[in-house]
Amino acid sequence: MAQANGIGSSQQNIQNGDNDDRWQEVEIPVPWGIVAGKWWGARERQPILCLHGWQDNCGTFDRLIPLLPDKFSYLCIDLPGHGKSSHYPPGMQYYLFWDGITLIRRIVKHFKWGNITLMGHSLGGALSFMYAASFPLDVDKFISIDINGPPIRNHRKQAMNTGLAIDRLLKYETLPTSMMPCYAYDEMIDLVLDAYEGSVDRHSVKILMKRGMVPTPKHYEKPGFHFVRDLRLKVSGLAMFTEEQVQCYAEQIKCKVLNIRADPGMTLERPDVYRNVIETMRRNASLVVYKEVPGTHHLHLVTPERVSGIIGEFLDQ
Repeated sequence: MAQANGIGSSQQNIQNGDNDDRWQEVEIPVPWGIVAGKWWGARERQPILCLHGWQDNCGTFDRLIPLLPDKFSYLCIDLPGHGKSSHYPPGMQYYLFWDGITLIRRIVKHFKWGNITLMGHSLGGALSFMYAASFPLDVDKFISIDINGPPIRNHRKQAMNTGLAIDRLLKYETLPTSMMPCYAYDEMIDLVLDAYEGSVDRHSVKILMKRGMVPTPKHYEKPGFHFVRDLRLKVSGLAMFTEEQVQCYAEQIKCKVLNIRADPGMTLERPDVYRNVIETMRRNASLVVYKEVPGTHHLHLVTPERVSGIIGEFLDQ
């Protein structure tokens, strides 16, 4: 149980198999439960808020944060429905790129922060972009890793798939716990490794799964592990963006921006949109630093040494 100020005991680190006193478990109250995370560094400092990618968790930063300047603190959260954070209540669905703006605002108001710095990978980078555009006077810097803003989707394909997505949502929310797939530990790691299609290595999967899976309840016939993430996340892409919308938000960003694009990184439906959004931010933001770095979409987790120096230099500006 978290302490009243939202910070749990460092003993939890040992229980999780992470004998590392550089971070403490955090629980932030929200109306539907808690947002969990890991606070690295001194608690009296306002931290850099770190946001992970879709269906990942805050463990995605475990190998990067120790390489960043220790004069800063870092709060890495599990987004709702991920890791140790509460799932949304029954009957709700996730609109991640919109919900995330409100979530960041809740956290900022909870801690009474000002002049914040955000760092995000993939979905987390898109949320950082959206927040910086929505509250341009409240953000000092934001860092995006292998994304620039919300991705552009094929609208015809989305229209064709909407009914299917809604039926999948209704199926997932009524699925009994006893029907959740259960796997042996190595089987689970292999399954996740295959699902990421080369973006992560086996060691990185084991890091993510420290918060991404739990032992099955004792009443299960087959002992093993199951995923903790909310199945409804699989149908969270119904509220996507047009290119015009993303460009309008990009025009509102005023802060310093670091954008790290992995090579080959994430496959994009419209690579031209990525370049255009960067150029739009250059016209309005106080600073835009764009770097291309060899690596997979999860380069910050698999090869953190390739980006840590770039991020550290940017944070010092």
